[in-house]
This record gives sequence, C-alpha cells and structure tokens, in this order.
Amino acid sequence: MPIPTDTLVNEFIAYLRFEKRYSDHTVRAYEDDLAQFFAFLADPQKGAYGRIDPREVAAVMVRTWLADLRSAPVPASPRTLNRKLSTLKSFYKYLLKRGVVTSTPLVNVVAPRVNKRLPVFVDEKQSERLLKDTEIGEGWKGFTANLIIALLYQTGMRLSELVNLKESHINGYGSSLKILGKGNKERIIPIGPDLLNSIRDYVSEKRTTIASPDREYLLVTDKGKKLYPKYVYRIVNEHLKEVTTLSKRSPHVLRHSFATHLMNNGADLNAVKELLGHASLAATQVYTHTTIGQLKEIHKKAHPKG
Repeated sequence: MPIPTDTLVNEFIAYLRFEKRYSDHTVRAYEDDLAQFFAFLADPQKGAYGRIDPREVAAVMVRTWLADLRSAPVPASPRTLNRKLSTLKSFYKYLLKRGVVTSTPLVNVVAPRVNKRLPVFVDEKQSERLLKDTEIGEGWKGFTANLIIALLYQTGMRLSELVNLKESHINGYGSSLKILGKGNKERIIPIGPDLLNSIRDYVSEKRTTIASPDREYLLVTDKGKKLYPKYVYRIVNEHLKEVTTLSKRSPHVLRHSFATHLMNNGADLNAVKELLGHASLAATQVYTHTTIGQLKEIHKKAHPKG
C-alpha cells in the first residue's frame, strides 16, 4: 500500500531534525520547499498534475516547477532555484535509502548556473580599528558587544555558533574553543591569550554583575539571558558602520574577513577549511580571490610589463 506523501515528507523532516541535527531554520526551509513543490503539482492552474505520489514524479514536473518560479512576478534567483532543487535531491536520496523509490527524477534535471559571489570583507586596517572601538554601548552591553566582535573576527565562527557557545566549550589550558557547527559537527579553534583573557574576564564579571545569569551559555544580555541572533546582528551592524562604508554589515562579513585575512597572510587552504568548518574544500576556495588580487597588484607594480 502506497505511503501518503504527507507521511513521507514528515518522516523526512524528522530525519533532518533528529538524525542529521539540522538547525530549525534549515529544517523549515526544506519543509517549505517540499510543501511548495507538491502544492504546485496539485494546483489546477499551474502544475495541473493533481495530488501525486512521490514515486510518480518525473523530471518534466520538476522542470515545469522551476520554470514557473522563474516566470513569477518576482522571479526566483538561480541561487534560490538551486536551493530548492537541492531540497528535492535530498528528499529523493532519503526515499532511495528507505527503498520507497528505485530511481530519482532529479538525474535529468540540470541546475541553473549561479555566478559566484565574492565574499564581502573589511580590510586589515579596518579590522584593527574595529577591535579597538569601544564607543558603542556602555557597561554590560558594551562589554558584551566588544567580546562579540572579537569572537566573530578572531575565530570565524558563524552567528548560530556564537549564540550557542557554552562556557564549558572554553579550554583555558589548551587556549581553544570547541565549536558545534552545522550538523552538530565539532571543531576546535585555537585562540590567542588576549581573547582568552577577555573571555575569562567576561565570565567573572557575569557572575558578579548580573543577578542569576545563564551559566550554560557564554554570552548573555544585561538581564542575564542567552543572546539571540537579532541582538548580535544589531551589534555587528553598529560596529561595522563605524569603520567601513560597506552596505552589507552582517556577522558573516566578519567570518569572511577572518578567512580572507588568513589567506592573504599565507595560511594553508586546508587549514582555513578546518577552521571554518566547511564540508568541502570547494566552499573555502572562494577566499583565494583576494590572494590572486594581491598577486595581480604586485605584478602590476613590480613587473616591467605590468
């Protein structure tokens, strides 16, 4: 007896959440993409295929869906289309593993070409000013803001990794932090003595300044509660506004800056990959662009025919 589509989708979402341990944000994106795809197939004005069993989905149905997204009043970008296609591929990979299907309709669907976006970053002089900036916020808020900036720039961790950083993840003897990245994968990031001392001072001050603070997570608000993403985003945006004219001023800019500055100063690509927690080297190679840019500049200045 065929398993209902809703049941298969729900089981897949549970697999992502509890076995793959994807973040809530990522799981919601998968859920929304699948709901949108099957709703499109059933829509008599669009897909007009009716409520269809996943085993009956063909490549032409997927292509029709992508074409509809491209021709929408607000057309989906190639990057968005690729993400949605990736969702379907993951779903059918799961169904293959379960033995629900014997083949996937995605084999004959070509992904739209995406132009690689170069990472946005601050230069090294701006980063020095950024770390010295103590003008934003006073008291506990200022103390927290400065540590947020230092951690993001000096470790390259993601926003989600920062807000979930626990006091128990700090290794004072080994001068390192344990980071829980995507898929709950652990990695160790070395830190310098200045940052380690700042963290120790923060923990000590938290105990004496704030009544009943959260002692599990490192960073807290002035009420002692665990930080949340919007709080961090706002702090980073305000700090970056003081040192750069970049229109993009998110926590990820500091992650990009961390990686770019490492590469520009001769760091090994594989080492940068491990520090960033990338699953593949391809994701890290985007940071070689600045090194190539520097080489071009050196060539232009130093070579007779530059």
